[in-house]
Amino acid sequence: MLAQRAASEGPRWTRAVRAPSIPSPWVGRQGNQMLKEKYQEEIDEIISRYPVKRSALIPLLYLAQRDEGFISESAMKEIAGLLRLTPPQVYETATFYTMLNLKRVGKFHLQVCKSLMCALAGSDTVIGWVKTKLGIGPGETTSDGLFTLSAVECLAACGTAPMMQVNEDYYERLTEERFDKILADLKQYGTCSLKTGPFMWPEAPKAQVKG
Repeated sequence: MLAQRAASEGPRWTRAVRAPSIPSPWVGRQGNQMLKEKYQEEIDEIISRYPVKRSALIPLLYLAQRDEGFISESAMKEIAGLLRLTPPQVYETATFYTMLNLKRVGKFHLQVCKSLMCALAGSDTVIGWVKTKLGIGPGETTSDGLFTLSAVECLAACGTAPMMQVNEDYYERLTEERFDKILADLKQYGTCSLKTGPFMWPEAPKAQVKG
């Protein structure tokens, strides 16, 4: 009966129902041009280094991090526009490297290697000093906003471990006494004379003379 009725009435027009769209954090958000306004010449110089624009992605992410202390969503959108990339392409790079911060960190970013070699050389001890003296663990920031602790990938200083990186400076062959001085100097002066630059050369083990 239903089939006969449908055939007699002929085809019916039905209103299409559009499936609800899933909102994306990137859709509808227009990134500002803060980086371009502040650093136009530097951005142009960075992009000019590379025959392929997208190769300038990491240097521009570093620029954004230097500006705000971390890489914001609006900065990623702006960089995507500068390099003709999609925001997710920028995001997947920013989330891959531990040296790029997607949230605010303290004035002094303590970074301790979590690789096996540094663990064998005492990196867990350094993290323990931070917990004892500053009351924070990896991923945490002190209440005064001065220090953030991060456990990161290899810092290429296995031969001079235990060590840590504070912002862009290396502090190697750490002892608890040296660690205490570093914290005290950073709080008082904003820097410390114990920094060793990019890295130190490993020292050959001293020969033991048997008597």
